Parts: sequence; C-alpha cells; structure tokens
Amino acid sequence: QVQVVESGGGLVQPGGSLRLSCAASGIIFRLYTVGWYRQAPGNERELVAQITSGGTTTYVDSVKGRFTISRDNAKNTGYLQMNSLKPGDTAVYYCRTIFARAYWGQGTQVTVSS
Repeated sequence: QVQVVESGGGLVQPGGSLRLSCAASGIIFRLYTVGWYRQAPGNERELVAQITSGGTTTYVDSVKGRFTISRDNAKNTGYLQMNSLKPGDTAVYYCRTIFARAYWGQGTQVTVSS
C-alpha cells in the first residue's frame, strides 16, 4: 500500500523558517519526481517546487531564492526548506510523487502570521 505523509507545518512569524518533509512508502521512491504544491483558501492548487529523480529542480517565481527542495532517497523522503516566509505563503502544502502514476499526501498547514 502506497503512503505519502507530509509533516513539518505550523505557525511561524514573517521572516521565519520551516522545513516540510514528505515520507513515502510502498513505492520505489528514487524513481519518482517529488513535487510540493500549495493551496490557499479560495485559490487553486499551485506547484511550488519540484525535484526529478535525477535531481533537477524547478520553482515557481514567487519562492525562488527563499525555498529549497531536496530529497534523500535512502530515507524515501523529500523536503522543502522554506526561509524568509511571508504571509502570502500561508496555505496547505501537499506533496505529490509521480512516476507511472501520481500519489498525493494529505497536506500540512503552514500559517505565516505575527
């Protein structure tokens, strides 16, 4: 059975940092592209960052220079390091792994507020 579980969300002040984790099981993780998406109330879900099986990364313009996506295939885990957080980053963050098919996690809430 495939499971994708996000963790690491929470409440942080503007300018603060969080690291999200995406732990996957039941798949050959190293073959999968890992994507982090977010969805704020009233907005569509958007791709924030992605890392391929080969390590190629892409970011949405609004997070470039602040967020870093990475992966540890030995731990079957992907990460999203988020620095210099802004109130506009507030959203539910989802992890998606995709190879032959896509698997989503349940999401983790990130709230940036003073």
